Amino acid sequence: MKLSTLDTGFFKLDGGAMFGVVPKSMWNRINPADENNMCTWAMRCLLIETNTRKIVVDTGIGDKQDAKFRSHFEPHGEANLLHSLKEKGLQAEDITDVFLTHLHFDHCGGALTKNEKGDIVPAFPNAIYWSNQTHFDWAMTPNPREKASFLKENFLPLQEAGKIKFIEHREGIEWLPGINIRFVNGHTEAMMMLQINTGKQTVIYCADLIPSSGHVGLPYVMSYDLRPLVTMEEKKQLLSEAVANDYVLFFEHDRTVECATVLQNERGKFKLNKQFDLASLSKTL
Repeated sequence: MKLSTLDTGFFKLDGGAMFGVVPKSMWNRINPADENNMCTWAMRCLLIETNTRKIVVDTGIGDKQDAKFRSHFEPHGEANLLHSLKEKGLQAEDITDVFLTHLHFDHCGGALTKNEKGDIVPAFPNAIYWSNQTHFDWAMTPNPREKASFLKENFLPLQEAGKIKFIEHREGIEWLPGINIRFVNGHTEAMMMLQINTGKQTVIYCADLIPSSGHVGLPYVMSYDLRPLVTMEEKKQLLSEAVANDYVLFFEHDRTVECATVLQNERGKFKLNKQFDLASLSKTL
């Protein structure tokens, strides 16, 4: 099994929304805001290559949204998903599976693209796209709090094209050999994280449970989260396991830190331990 980072560029979100109740005097040292209180975040996806499959995990914001939508989030940077794949010697047609942790626009927007006729079509024509029925139903009938994050043009065409399959919503399920799924419900209903056992190390694709290294501290919970107290409990459980088992955490939204291990200090607080980029870490996996 081979793991590689897929960079899809950066975007901006309000710093207060990203750090919740934590005051700006503290979070601004972690991710300094611009004059509009906006912070820069990565949209870092993952490529998993096995003997038989080439899997993309999440797809970033994509490029099919209009200028008004993009102006709210200022996507920028030279990287995009297809270019990152090309750097790995792959094309869209080579991808067998696309695993979507959840259906918020910054995680699944690149799952579909516009063709030359302007029609929205799957970005990976030969791939099966994976979600779960609980979360898909949730996204189809969004509550007012999440409605702006669930854009049906990002996922409904996948179902209409017969491209989407649902993973059983059951804790600890093994999706593929060495790849288990953790379901969490604090950020949104039935979000999926991958727990990848390479044989030498366990890597956790944290999605939006711990979106950046700056969110390792338990109170650092996004205002976007549907159930912030549940998020804190889910983080505590994962971080306790990570300390005990030396898990590597993969951060989807951290603009500089790709991966890290964590420790718990004498006061019981979780802190970063060693930081890695996936390329250097993969040499030991």
